[in-house]
Amino acid sequence: MPQQISLAALVVADYDEAIAFYVEKLGFTLTADTPQGDGKRWVVVTPPGSACGLLLAKAVTDAQAARIGDQTGGRVAFFLQTDDFARDHAAMTAAGVVFLEAPRYEPYGTVAVFQDLYGTRWDLLQPT
Repeated sequence: MPQQISLAALVVADYDEAIAFYVEKLGFTLTADTPQGDGKRWVVVTPPGSACGLLLAKAVTDAQAARIGDQTGGRVAFFLQTDDFARDHAAMTAAGVVFLEAPRYEPYGTVAVFQDLYGTRWDLLQPT
């Protein structure tokens, strides 16, 4: 049976501010925003052309809130692959996305680490 990862969860502080960042600054599409009751929502944003989405899960406990922005212990959590690094790096920079380094040229591709609105680290990556 074929399998694939369809969603990855990311704990956020606020649904609407997270949606705004991912849609307005990264160019993702809001693919689901369904009320679940008691203020909980099923919110999914998806990069253009991707089959895998990001479930934005609002923290509801102190323990969850403490993990916002550092769910991987300071390591890169997500890898946003592109077919045009220069185009996407320029667009993201113009939109105010914070890159933590200049683009690097590695044997596997062009890459630069950026952070989301909460400090979660991402790689923008164009494979060789």
